[in-house]
Amino acid sequence: MAQQVLAQVNSNSSPPASPQPPRLRTAPRKQERDPPQHREAREAPPPQPAMAAAADENQDLTRAFAGLGGLGVDEAALVTALGRWRRHPERRAQFRRGFPGFFSASAGAAAGIERCEDEYLRHLEAEFARFKDAAVLWALHPWERDARWAHHVLHGEDGDGRAAHARHPPGLLVEVACTRAADDLLGARRAYQAIYHRSLEEDVAYRVTDATASLLVGLVTAYRYEGERVSEELAAEEAKALAAAVKAAPASAAARLVQNEQVVRILATRSKPQLRATFKIYKELHGKPLEEDFAGEPCLQDAVKCLDSPPMYFAEVIGRAFGDDADRLAKAALTRIVVSRADADMEEIKDAYTKQHGAKLADAVAKNTHGHYKDALLAMIGK
Repeated sequence: MAQQVLAQVNSNSSPPASPQPPRLRTAPRKQERDPPQHREAREAPPPQPAMAAAADENQDLTRAFAGLGGLGVDEAALVTALGRWRRHPERRAQFRRGFPGFFSASAGAAAGIERCEDEYLRHLEAEFARFKDAAVLWALHPWERDARWAHHVLHGEDGDGRAAHARHPPGLLVEVACTRAADDLLGARRAYQAIYHRSLEEDVAYRVTDATASLLVGLVTAYRYEGERVSEELAAEEAKALAAAVKAAPASAAARLVQNEQVVRILATRSKPQLRATFKIYKELHGKPLEEDFAGEPCLQDAVKCLDSPPMYFAEVIGRAFGDDADRLAKAALTRIVVSRADADMEEIKDAYTKQHGAKLADAVAKNTHGHYKDALLAMIGK
């Protein structure tokens, strides 16, 4: 949609060119033999101040609204344009008429106004909120931040009880449970209890009513060993157990593996180094990673990715935020990941992003985001 906005601004907002007066051939005849480019330079009329000002306004508006439907709006450029339009309501009317996708002519009693479409209002609300959301999330304690995100997933409302515009995806619970250190996950559970006066695990058990409930309860209540000790014998044994579960699962079952006791036990209890060893042996035995055999079960796939390599998982999610088909939740994930990982593993995420997408994360953010929101993200990402 950002490209549509730019095209509409450039094609509709510029004023029509004024007709040029006829050129007078008053120069001596010998000057006719001058090079053509010299004659054109002499004969071109001087730029008109009104047209130059209109061009500046058009440029500012283009910059300001380039983020609509994208990732942030250039607030500073918009403020500049607003200042120039003081006491010029006709310019706003011209602007509205130049955006038929966002404004439409009203009929009946409201005839004569350009009505703002509801979808446009939602775009404005989302884009201008991105910088605010990033600033608020950055200021929160990490444990409270994770607790509030989990509450969004489970209840679909803000912390003060107001309905949220859109729930975070269920995969966010997996992300919090599987990418945080043991003490940080415990801290998030403590924060959840302090803020909402009940435990995270009881809310998960009560409010998650599909087949993922057992796995999610196991993941959010885990307190994993964080040492480096790994048993290769155990890794081989559990790789075979996972393979047996995959082989035995009926192909037609809606949730064929997420309820398997062996799968849930292994993913919810083992240390991350131990699981990485298990995943490695599984791939060696079967020629493909475990998450491929969990196709059709996103909760299991996300759990494996987060437990195996958080930076690779985060880089993949960020890449989806820049896609042409990215929805509001996909774009919100960019804010969530940059804010929550800025002090943790951002350097590893940047390396993983470069490997996956062949570009630097900072360059991708600078290209795809706008305004103060872009500046905030780049400050947290670092060069």
